[in-house]
Amino acid sequence: NKTINFYFVFLCSNPGPHHCSGICAFLVKALFSFWFINHIIHNGGLYKRPFNEAFEETPMLVAVLTYVGYGVLTLFGYLRDFMRQWKIEKCQNATEREEQKDFVPLYQDFENFYNRNLYMRIRDSWNRPICSVPGAKVDMMERVSHDYNWTFTYTGRVIKDIINMGSYNYLGFAQKTGPCQEAAAKVLSQYGAGVCSTRQEMGNLDKHEELEKLVARFLGVESAMAYGMGFATNSMNIPALVGKGCLILSDELNHASLVLGARLSGATIRIFKHNNMQSLEKLLKDAIVHGQPRTRRPWKKILILVEGIYSMEGSIVRLPEVIALKKKYKSYLYLDEAHSIGALGPSGRGVVDYFGLNPEDVDVMMGTFTKSFGAAGGYIGGKKELIDYLRTYSHSAAYATSMSPPVVEQIITSVKCIMGEDGTTIGRARVQQLAENTRYFRRRLKEMGFIIYGNEDSPVVPLMLYMPAKIGAFGREMLKRNIGVVVVGFPATPIIESRARFCLSAAHTKEMLDTALKEINEVGDLLQLKYSRRRLVPLLDRPFDETTYEETED
Repeated sequence: NKTINFYFVFLCSNPGPHHCSGICAFLVKALFSFWFINHIIHNGGLYKRPFNEAFEETPMLVAVLTYVGYGVLTLFGYLRDFMRQWKIEKCQNATEREEQKDFVPLYQDFENFYNRNLYMRIRDSWNRPICSVPGAKVDMMERVSHDYNWTFTYTGRVIKDIINMGSYNYLGFAQKTGPCQEAAAKVLSQYGAGVCSTRQEMGNLDKHEELEKLVARFLGVESAMAYGMGFATNSMNIPALVGKGCLILSDELNHASLVLGARLSGATIRIFKHNNMQSLEKLLKDAIVHGQPRTRRPWKKILILVEGIYSMEGSIVRLPEVIALKKKYKSYLYLDEAHSIGALGPSGRGVVDYFGLNPEDVDVMMGTFTKSFGAAGGYIGGKKELIDYLRTYSHSAAYATSMSPPVVEQIITSVKCIMGEDGTTIGRARVQQLAENTRYFRRRLKEMGFIIYGNEDSPVVPLMLYMPAKIGAFGREMLKRNIGVVVVGFPATPIIESRARFCLSAAHTKEMLDTALKEINEVGDLLQLKYSRRRLVPLLDRPFDETTYEETED
């Protein structure tokens, strides 16, 4: 930055042949900044490949209209609550019985204000009943509501062949035919559907042992442990790793399972700006210099929590920089690869493979089997000492029932396919197809004029909607055109950053993507969603707030 500013001042202040106007100087500075970022950061010592990730600013008018829209909805919400209180409008939300009126309220009316008055208007966009395999196309049961989305009635009609742009079926292993289905069916006939015990008692099958050895080999780590639920893999294992007197540094956009695990641990939590290494390093420096609050003793442990792909932003963690900071400040790294394992990297081994890094540099490698592998559950990988410790002290290991044998076999078969151990190149071809679909779909949406968030290699593609009225409208209009999409709003996103989230799959053909893109283009014109002005803001240049946020104190 000092070099850039020096050239900028030089060009603006020196007369003669080197003199140029303010506009020219600005252009030179911009070009030099672009070269500097790409040459030094993207292709420098930490990054072995270009890392193109940008977020376009929200247009001011759109932001203002979005706030106005939420304001109008809130006013009407208070009006309707007033009408419900005076029995003018029927009250359909949960309330206490008359004889419980003197009790402390069980159902907090104000806390449910958003659900009653905003969410109910667009409730039909969620919980849609699927009645087929969640593959590239799905069948959906039609339903209608006669009381403004408070209840739904099924018509008995099934909507066939909806292009599925919402499931996490990244590699297309969610299917009812093929080697995975055949292997799972065979194991079902041999082992049954359930285990009816924990791993520490009578629920440790030979299939579980085979799966864990295979996952460890796939990740390139010493050992691994599998769990029956992906969410609990985070929420129940983080408390086993850190506790009182420890410090957790968590990305502000981490998944709810990481947030819950951090809170349950009892450790002090500090939040750093999303993917902002300046913010993370400042927290690390402060932690080393100042130690624990009041006592100033050193922290017992410092644990950094990040995700491989952030499921709402479509961004990829700056893992080389995180590892460099982790080594510099002698802290530990917990990497959640729920969305990145199988979906990133030349061989599908996740974000570590994507950046060409050493798996040993990540202390705790977590991931799930629910997405790229078309199954259920999660895993933790790392040193043998770590896994042996978790087998004893993890609540998920001690109290949860073991994974279902057919699910385990689905994972084993799909992992072997990705690794090429099934004797075919199908797995590698699927990884490559997903990467091609991702880049093609993102490029076409940007060309149409939509604001798209995230990394160009991320199969999670957020398309910005902003205004509350457009959340439900986009989902309904796409469903009319036989395209199934996921729309997301507050509180899952910031209040002015509502979006549609597309998840690409290797099972999507180019014809399917072109059909979806054609319909998205039409709906975008209909709802006036093409907000892009091509003003991209690289994540490195996003403003950094010096404030640190603490959720819990010792």
